[in-house]
Amino acid sequence: MPEPGTTAVVIVVPDAAPLLDAARRIAPAHVRHGVPAHVSLLYPFVPEPALTGQDERSVRSLAARFPAADLVLEDLVTASGFVGVTVAELQPIADAFRARWPGVRPYGGRFGAQPAAHVTVALGADDPTATAHVRAAVGSLLPLRARAAAVQLVALTAEGWRPRLTAPLGGPAGR
Repeated sequence: MPEPGTTAVVIVVPDAAPLLDAARRIAPAHVRHGVPAHVSLLYPFVPEPALTGQDERSVRSLAARFPAADLVLEDLVTASGFVGVTVAELQPIADAFRARWPGVRPYGGRFGAQPAAHVTVALGADDPTATAHVRAAVGSLLPLRARAAAVQLVALTAEGWRPRLTAPLGGPAGR
């Protein structure tokens, strides 16, 4: 579980909520509560006490470089204790954020330097039977059409996820 003060740069994908709902019905302990369906561009990001105005301006500026996008979620992936859906349309945005902050290793480097952009559906379900049931339930909902409209910088607190800023894709970069 992330510690309070951990931040992330994400794209919230509300249209993907049914995927998490399906997984929650089968393996509720393995779907993060209070965290909406999203694609992490950089997690963990800069620790909240170290965030600067320049970091926030850079998040806004990068978000403005990319248009809002229609997505088709269809490629289900599983690994040990993980079920997710890749979102290829958002890979260029994830790559741009990773290039801007090269010292920030996505997921602490656990999945390599360039992990695929994805929506995490269930995490920590080490029971192969539960994983198979989650995979079947989520797979029955695919393909799923969704929209990506904004980048969020979020901070994790003891109470959960708190948006710190929202920057529209293709929107004004701000100063």
